[in-house]
Amino acid sequence: MHASSPLLPSDLPHTNAPAISIILPVLNEARQLSSRLAALLAQTAGHACEIIVVDGGSQDQTPEIAAGFPVQLVTAERANRGWQMNAGARNAQNEVLLFLHADVQLPAGAFQELARALGDENVVGGCFQIRFPAEAPRSLHLVAWGINWRTRWFRTATGDQAIFVRRDVFAALGGFQPLPLMEDIAMFHALKRRGNVAILDSQVVISPRRWLQFGVWRTVLLMYALRAGYWLGISPATLKRFFVDVR
Repeated sequence: MHASSPLLPSDLPHTNAPAISIILPVLNEARQLSSRLAALLAQTAGHACEIIVVDGGSQDQTPEIAAGFPVQLVTAERANRGWQMNAGARNAQNEVLLFLHADVQLPAGAFQELARALGDENVVGGCFQIRFPAEAPRSLHLVAWGINWRTRWFRTATGDQAIFVRRDVFAALGGFQPLPLMEDIAMFHALKRRGNVAILDSQVVISPRRWLQFGVWRTVLLMYALRAGYWLGISPATLKRFFVDVR
């Protein structure tokens, strides 16, 4: 584990904003990790945040790159996002956990909006809405609209949407289920049973790499088929056979 000096509330002037632990599960992200961490560190400057990078056994230079930044580096038992995020949560010091994929960019003002949402003590957690980079194909902007509509209407979310949760609630729920797939959906469903969830207005920028690699509408159909299978009771281990991790 790489030691770090996280920015904690005691380091800052008095503020009502909650202290946040940002947990990044990574696997073979050497190509983009340096730029992503640099941008995230700049964005968190002045906020009560710590960044925890959880490596799932990368075979490239991901751990070495992360070790060069003022973040906490944790090694998970296996390359499974649920395991990785739980490992990050166990090492977190702050009162709010924000689970952020390495290829997802938080919007400007993210921490202020998150603080406003959690100012309501009945809110146990929540998520952001999404958009693709401006240069992405037009079809992906339509996909983003559909995902955001689903998020607002059904109050559900996936890991790309930067799910956040109060740490005590996360602990009470037992963390992410050790599922090979759908651990994010299961967590958000558990959050809804626990209390109110906040769907923030601002949008994270997500990577189009999966959609471009496998085809936009093919990926849409696959994602909805996997979700339908999950709600019909098909084992996530079975569903995982049809899902290719692009990390």
